[in-house]
Amino acid sequence: MAIRNLRLEGDEILKKKSREVETIDEKIQILIDDMIETMHKYNGVGLAAVQVGVLKRVIVIDLYDDKGPIVMINPIIIKTKGEHEMDEGCLSFPNQFAKVMRPEEVVAEYTDRNGKRMRVKAKELLAQAISHEVDHLNGEVFMDKIIPGTLEYIEPEE
Repeated sequence: MAIRNLRLEGDEILKKKSREVETIDEKIQILIDDMIETMHKYNGVGLAAVQVGVLKRVIVIDLYDDKGPIVMINPIIIKTKGEHEMDEGCLSFPNQFAKVMRPEEVVAEYTDRNGKRMRVKAKELLAQAISHEVDHLNGEVFMDKIIPGTLEYIEPEE
């Protein structure tokens, strides 16, 4: 496993649409492990493959509960319910936070790392993370969705 370099604000790859994963091979498994390790190093809740420079439809999410990281390959949001304002940040936009509108609930289908097709009904932070990371796969970043006037820059602690 390895820590991958994060692609940051201004990197053109963040605006590109990711491609479907056709085969879950060893290369994809290594990518997944590296993404989880990278996300944990930077204390992120989620990470999309595009954020480490790989245009594949792979995301990892960890709510830091007892369930461990969730791996979603080729995720699709098939249903959303409600909408609410949430605080959000992104590992590709370090120390920047803003309010965005996100669905209160999402239903998503995806393939897990073992090739099994799954469906999840998510609320709260998980719904937000899935929405945020699927946006990345479509070349959208949270900065495209912020509520005007809510962007804050938080100085990192030394």
